[in-house]
Amino acid sequence: MAQITLGGKPANTSGNIPQKGDGLKDFKLVNPSMETKTLNDYKGKKLVLNIFPSVDTGICAKSVHEFNKRAGSADNTMVLNISKDLPFAQKRFCGAEGLENVEMLSDYRFNQFDEGYHTQITDGAFEGLMSRVVIVADENGTVQYSEQVPEVGQEPDYESALKHL
Repeated sequence: MAQITLGGKPANTSGNIPQKGDGLKDFKLVNPSMETKTLNDYKGKKLVLNIFPSVDTGICAKSVHEFNKRAGSADNTMVLNISKDLPFAQKRFCGAEGLENVEMLSDYRFNQFDEGYHTQITDGAFEGLMSRVVIVADENGTVQYSEQVPEVGQEPDYESALKHL
């Protein structure tokens, strides 16, 4: 279990996120077209997993924009924005914001992403949502960088994450 804060108040997560050298765990998530996506769908690509509570919060939306701008068109790289938002909300958000270089994925249907990534907030106001986490993996699915942002309302360290692509 890791401890983070939300508005300065302590909150816990379901475990410790993957660390450098770990392999990515398989997952089943749903894209805005209601298709199931797994880790195998991104085989051979560098991945930026931008995990957050909801696209309907300012910092989450900003992180999607930043990764879209900074890494979305990088060679052989996919930015996966992962939350528990419904795919309809994710699609609306991307359409309204003109985001085309990132992929939105939802854990609403299978609710299992946390088993491999330990991002679920287990208490406090955001209980049941995912904490703010960035994981960068190479083409072989090996974690090169991971960060669990200590305060949910804080942006991730974009520069450090992107140095590892």
